[in-house]
Amino acid sequence: MNGLLYIIATPIGNLEDISPRALRVLGDVDFILCEDTRESSKLLNHYGVKKQLVSYHSYSEDKRIPFIIEQLKNGRSIALISDSGTPCISDPGSKLVRACIENEIRVIPVPGPNSLIAALVLSGFEINSFYFEGFIPQKKGRRKKLEEISRRKEMTVFFESPFRIKKLIDELYELCPEREIALCREITKKFEEVIRGAVSDLYKKLDQLIFKGEFVVIINAE
Repeated sequence: MNGLLYIIATPIGNLEDISPRALRVLGDVDFILCEDTRESSKLLNHYGVKKQLVSYHSYSEDKRIPFIIEQLKNGRSIALISDSGTPCISDPGSKLVRACIENEIRVIPVPGPNSLIAALVLSGFEINSFYFEGFIPQKKGRRKKLEEISRRKEMTVFFESPFRIKKLIDELYELCPEREIALCREITKKFEEVIRGAVSDLYKKLDQLIFKGEFVVIINAE
């Protein structure tokens, strides 16, 4: 019989945010696929989970998949985790899930933390629907993408680096100064913060704001 592939969500900051089921599965599988073995070791060591870690990131994904499928066909069960949060969402994993589907190998999700959902809840905006962009371009195509976002009527959510968040506010100030925005950082961590207001208001306070940690950016619906 084929083995099973488990897609396991891990904490986005606070190590307590992991379910008993996730810990049980991590302890039961034959090995664990992870983006960064050093980061994943911190979580596993915290809970005393002793398991082989195999690196699986965007640079090795295509090369790893044949080996993983072979292991699953030989009856081994495997867990996939990311550095934090839920795999496959702006993280590697979707290609592997597709390969499993094509090879009739069962994929089982073990739900848990997700910075996207946590940020939406913290925004204070009415959430009926939203458009998810993932990471917007750093350079090529960035302006075009932001122009598209600024014209969109529905709520839009995307990730941004702390190194580009000031630039982002400058860009949005040119394109949609009166749109409501929420900048969520360090979710579940000690310095968790949500910065809310019109883009123009945040632009005026740029020098007073702290920009550390990866941001989830939410532009409210018009």
